[in-house]
Amino acid sequence: MVIHEHSQVISDGVTNYVAQVCAQERDDGSWEGWLEFHPSDPASPALSTEAETSQPTRSAIDYWALGLEPVYLEGALARAQGRLL
Repeated sequence: MVIHEHSQVISDGVTNYVAQVCAQERDDGSWEGWLEFHPSDPASPALSTEAETSQPTRSAIDYWALGLEPVYLEGALARAQGRLL
């Protein structure tokens, strides 16, 4: 489920991406969050990180998502790109 879409475009120098924070509730009631990056170029694949955070509540995931700075998103994009290798 998409929790938040960041307004700032993140770029790897070649492709621009829109970053979305996604989350799902675990069986124990806690929440796991990750990032997805959707490219402006439809020929490029969407990218996803592994779990970036574990939070006790949905509200905590929302708070985490809203606090992510561009430098964090840039690092997460690099981690997501590394998953393709």
